[in-house]
Amino acid sequence: MAYKKWEVKSVDRIKAKELAFECDVEPIVALISASRGYTDPTDLEQFLSDEPYFADAYELKDIMHAADIINLKISENKKIAVYGDYDCDGVTATALMYKYLKGRGADCIYYIPDRFSEGYGMNCDAVRHLKDLGVDLIITVDNGISCYDEIALANELGMTVVVTDHHIPPERLPNAAAIVDPHQIDCPSSFKAICGAEVAFKLICVMEGAEPEELLPFYADILSVAVIADIMPLTLENRIIVKYGLKMFKGSTCLVGLRALLNVAGVNLKDINASRVAFGICPRINAAGRMGNAARSVELLTTDNMMQALEIANEIDNDNALRQQTEKKICDEAILNIEENGYCYDRVIVVDGEGWHHGVVGIVASRICEKYGKPAIVISRDGEVAHGSGRSYEGFSLYDAINSSSEYLTKFGGHSQAAGVSLLCENINLFRKAINSYAKTVEYTPPVLKLDCKINPSALTVDLSDSIKVLEPFGYDNPEPLFGVFGVTLQRVTPIGNNKHLKLLFTKGDNTFQALLFGANAESFCYNVGDMLDLAVMVSTNYFNGNYTVNVVIKDMRLANIDDNILFADVINFDSFKSQEEYDALKITPTRAEVGNIYRTITKNGVLPEKVINQFLVSLGYAKTKIALEVLLQLNLIQLINGKYYLVQTTTKTDLSNSKTYGKLIKECENLD
Repeated sequence: MAYKKWEVKSVDRIKAKELAFECDVEPIVALISASRGYTDPTDLEQFLSDEPYFADAYELKDIMHAADIINLKISENKKIAVYGDYDCDGVTATALMYKYLKGRGADCIYYIPDRFSEGYGMNCDAVRHLKDLGVDLIITVDNGISCYDEIALANELGMTVVVTDHHIPPERLPNAAAIVDPHQIDCPSSFKAICGAEVAFKLICVMEGAEPEELLPFYADILSVAVIADIMPLTLENRIIVKYGLKMFKGSTCLVGLRALLNVAGVNLKDINASRVAFGICPRINAAGRMGNAARSVELLTTDNMMQALEIANEIDNDNALRQQTEKKICDEAILNIEENGYCYDRVIVVDGEGWHHGVVGIVASRICEKYGKPAIVISRDGEVAHGSGRSYEGFSLYDAINSSSEYLTKFGGHSQAAGVSLLCENINLFRKAINSYAKTVEYTPPVLKLDCKINPSALTVDLSDSIKVLEPFGYDNPEPLFGVFGVTLQRVTPIGNNKHLKLLFTKGDNTFQALLFGANAESFCYNVGDMLDLAVMVSTNYFNGNYTVNVVIKDMRLANIDDNILFADVINFDSFKSQEEYDALKITPTRAEVGNIYRTITKNGVLPEKVINQFLVSLGYAKTKIALEVLLQLNLIQLINGKYYLVQTTTKTDLSNSKTYGKLIKECENLD
């Protein structure tokens, strides 16, 4: 069970009320906006505006030079290759640039490296292949900033290279004819949180001598997919791109390939929003590169033939289904590996397996990170070499952690919350130790659940749902509002959807309301009727039989009256004990009476570990409860079978000191006394 620190954003309610008046918005909209930093009326009005706004494309270093080079090559009828990437941002950037160049009459091809045989970025064999095809100019999109040797080879072979990228540059830049990357140290661009496709789009604008606002109506659909897929902050120009993109999806100008993808995903165009793009389109485009051939996605996004588009979309949909099956299998294996080896007690979880599919290890890393509330790196071993992908959360830079351990890697790169690594299999354990040693040197930061504001149950209405729609589109850095409903009492648990989901009834004072908990069944639910809980909820509107009702969806829940500081200190202390690091024995050792109390909660019918922990979390604490359960298991007084604790019938009294864990802790406590 992964715990999160619940934080309610602080806001001056009086100023929020003034903001609502000045901007003519609902008070709740002003309150949420103020909590997200929009305290100035001008800033809020700009945020809510539908008017397109872009940072000056000419601010990007080298962009004019890059445009001049490409325009010259087009005029000279030189052969051009767009060198892309196999993820959604790279595929959309490739399709965007390729389609534009073809529209200009350029002699143009595109090249997407194979994820498995070539890996990310340029490679020398591909450069030689492009030379053999007669390519004179290579334009990289969503890659290239780290390709020093490959670009040097292209130069030797007489080719020109223009790099467009958005990743963090290394210390040594490649010797390209032009490099357009907002993260170059001396790049004066004012807005740097842009994806690879948007860098390519701004280059197209400069090549055309047009402002981004002018060309947005022609490219917003494909750009919006890239922005959402690459988890760019939905603020400023990214927000405008997605707003316009969603309008294009609903209209007649949307790309044929995107309409085909929505069709196979079963998404109604009338209901399109950023979330449906994120879960309907982006995974399918990514699936082609993960499981098959990413070039098929480029073909899909550049065709004008709906029959061809539907054929490719169905192929990609099948790839996505296979990806889901493969992901689940590897995730199950990884969790078993983590539990058996005790990696769950490390600050950074590094788990490896033989032959795990490279295309899904990043997704599995996300699942592991969410499950355990810790940064995670999932590594696939293939012979003597291994490749992995990692995910983290805000507050712990995975890139910095990996960089600190780079002596054991052959290659690495990425961002603070997502990164990739390559290494020799013999170095995996050394890397695991090194990255965890680094993690101990930085202040521990738990994953945080950010609540926009506290709310009374009586405010969970259709009006609330309608009011917050003005804040759409929702996504990274502009998430769907999350409301905290504190101190409610659970009254009833009702399975729905063939016991795949739950409908829960709560009361607080005179208020009664229902909420939905998706992906949970009655057997796995770890709270009891009568428990007092805190809820983190989202609201939406449901229309049925001519009536509008409010949907309250639970995104997280916990016992009321939890002190986060005490909880996480307890978690760290327990993990330190399990990983044989320094810990406070007095704070994690339960008394014999406390162990007995926990023993008496276990039944012959079985009980979930989470239920036992919840029952004692406030009164006894996390660490003591976990230790007590471990002691009872060691003494064979309880058994863990299929994820539940069962009572072992015995008439013999047992000395707790016979437990290895309890004996060790008691001795340490006596020494401390």
